[in-house]
Amino acid sequence: MNLRDIIERLRLPFRDDKELRRQLRQVIGFYPNNISHYKLALTHKSSGQRNDKGRPLHNERLEFLGDAMLDATVGHIVFEHFERKPEGFLTNTRSKLVSRDSLGKLAKEMGLTELIQSNGQQRSHNSYMAGNAFEAIVGAIYLDQGYDAVMRFMKKRILAQMVNIDKVAYKEVNFKSKLLEWTQKNRVKMEFQILKQTTDEKGSPVFGYVVMIEGVEGGKGQGFSKKEAQQEASKNTLQRLRREPQFIDAIFQAKSNRTKMEEEPVSVAPSLEQAPPSPPEGGTIDETSKTSRGKTIVVPSGAEEGASDEFDLSDITHNPVEKSREDIIAAAEAAAYTS
Repeated sequence: MNLRDIIERLRLPFRDDKELRRQLRQVIGFYPNNISHYKLALTHKSSGQRNDKGRPLHNERLEFLGDAMLDATVGHIVFEHFERKPEGFLTNTRSKLVSRDSLGKLAKEMGLTELIQSNGQQRSHNSYMAGNAFEAIVGAIYLDQGYDAVMRFMKKRILAQMVNIDKVAYKEVNFKSKLLEWTQKNRVKMEFQILKQTTDEKGSPVFGYVVMIEGVEGGKGQGFSKKEAQQEASKNTLQRLRREPQFIDAIFQAKSNRTKMEEEPVSVAPSLEQAPPSPPEGGTIDETSKTSRGKTIVVPSGAEEGASDEFDLSDITHNPVEKSREDIIAAAEAAAYTS
């Protein structure tokens, strides 16, 4: 406990909102100084709160600031922790640590979600609310106590106590599986279309894929195997789903158009009656007319009464008549010499 935290603890009995301050101490690991920043960070727009001038109060601006501070501090920590790793590895590790799913899980485990002020129904339907509140709290810490306080919070409270940075860094995220899960949950059609299949200067194969969701082009990916290229394309598509609301709108508009077409009934049913045969050019068909139930049925000349053009099913039976070898040979010879 640093000196500032000791002073804030001594002042606690005389503070307004001392219960909230005590709860925040348990969540973030120290007592807040300017409580107004944290109150705002915990206010979701669905709460309907307004300031004295009638303007809505919510945490979205603090969420923006916290997102930037997380990128900076976590990037700094990852840079120092993995001294010999390349830029791509560092970027991937930071992305996993600050992903919305990771932040949401942290917020729940810390008890932060219990402090959010929101419409109860909105909370149950908004899976990103916890992660957004975590980012807003980081923004509040920065405004309240500065960059060093954010760094201490992330190092000592989060990465030292709650997250195994090495385990996260080396864990492979199956982006394709996550994307398939999303498309199945939302009942949209998805496919991977190959863009190219070439070789690099060393002769190694290079594949390029694009994700198509309901015919809408998603993310693209390239790799030295089909799996690697599809993983990259899936990752880029998931990022677009998170960051581009218009991309999601285009997908569901295409889905709506497709399902509407599939559900439209056929206006005219096909006729079940067989059209009469046409006469040969320059001639006529010798035919006999018969009447059945008020309808005229045309029977071609030469056809035996009762014969039908329908496929004869009489030879198909569950209990076929057994024939001797002599009968089979005789029938085959008869069929061969029949003109």
